[in-house]
Amino acid sequence: MSIWSGLLLFFLTVAGMEVFAYVMHRWVMHGPGWFLHESHHRPRTGRFELNDLYGAIFAIPSIVLIYGGVQGGWWEGYAWIGAGIAAYGAIYFGFHDIIVHERVRTRYLPKSSYMKRIVQAHRLHHVVNTKEGTVSFGFLVAPKPEDLKAELKRRGRAGVRAPAGADRTFAEK
Repeated sequence: MSIWSGLLLFFLTVAGMEVFAYVMHRWVMHGPGWFLHESHHRPRTGRFELNDLYGAIFAIPSIVLIYGGVQGGWWEGYAWIGAGIAAYGAIYFGFHDIIVHERVRTRYLPKSSYMKRIVQAHRLHHVVNTKEGTVSFGFLVAPKPEDLKAELKRRGRAGVRAPAGADRTFAEK
């Protein structure tokens, strides 16, 4: 396989992972996998949360594909696909865990309109702490924050958590 074919496969995989991440987040994590993901919509009490297991689970196909494509005698394209999955995971960790949730402290402040948009969309996702009623499940592609706010308002703010220090009935209003 040429380097150009491999790179194309790599970048197509990174792009395809956005679709996979949306589907998994919307219908698995906010569905039957809520028992793990719920910890991510609650204040973290330690360094880790149950939701972190998803990172380990999603790393397995990447590791298997890279190994198979490099050492296992499989089609070498599998290594490029595995590398694309790993790259998406690294992008996700950098954006989601470092920039948005500040699990690793930095002095980074989003300046571009794109970065501001996806950070705000993810934060609007987290104003809802229930399995249902959440908006914005994507990661690299996100709706406009104004549209997300309008959708939350249309839903009657169901599941929206109260601001820190506010009466808990706020979320029910």
